[in-house]
Amino acid sequence: MEELKNIQKEKLPNHIGLILDGNRRWARKNNLDPNLGHLEGYRNLRDRLFDFYDAGIRYVTVYALSLENARKRSPDELKYIYKIIYAAVDSVKKESIIRDEKIKINFIGRLHLLPEDVRKKLKELTDFTRNSDQAFLNVCIMYDGQEEIVDAIKRLIKEGVDPEKINRELVKNYLHTKDFPELDYIIRTGMEDGARISGFLLWDASYAEFKFRDDYWPDYTKEMMIEDLMEYVNRNRRKGE
Repeated sequence: MEELKNIQKEKLPNHIGLILDGNRRWARKNNLDPNLGHLEGYRNLRDRLFDFYDAGIRYVTVYALSLENARKRSPDELKYIYKIIYAAVDSVKKESIIRDEKIKINFIGRLHLLPEDVRKKLKELTDFTRNSDQAFLNVCIMYDGQEEIVDAIKRLIKEGVDPEKINRELVKNYLHTKDFPELDYIIRTGMEDGARISGFLLWDASYAEFKFRDDYWPDYTKEMMIEDLMEYVNRNRRKGE
């Protein structure tokens, strides 16, 4: 982490997006039940998040479960994922670093599609971190970037907003990420066959830099994180200029 400590903070990304791909493939590669890939993915996320915050990143958004993936998963697999969520909430509430670093956690997406008990569990964590204000974590569950924009448009129409007053700033205020800045950097693991973001924060990703790795998420290490952040620092961000 010494390499990052010598870098001016403004050169690091302010908001990072993580697309956690490859958990099930990691499990198959290791001759394990695919569900154990989700569990190992969660464990690795917990460790890497603290590394990102320790490096000075203030905002992180994680693509945990897309609407499309939720539709494809079997009821048993979804049940296992929800079980991990339950355990994760209880575990995170006990983490002293959450309190010490004042990390505010929020969940975004069509949460009404989740079972009621899961929604209540997520609310426990958002309530627990409500007053935190030093670092921020968005977790995308039942999320799709196109649907997020559709939902924003519907709200604009329902509220009778004058079309002439609609601009980019106003639309942003109707998105799930209204309290987050735009994305600076998106890191996606498990990309063995191309380069996609699969509907991840489409509005906020307009000028983001991208890093695609073929490593599966459970194999994503602290060293890889440092390497990716150093690569970002050395890029020439034009942002449309």
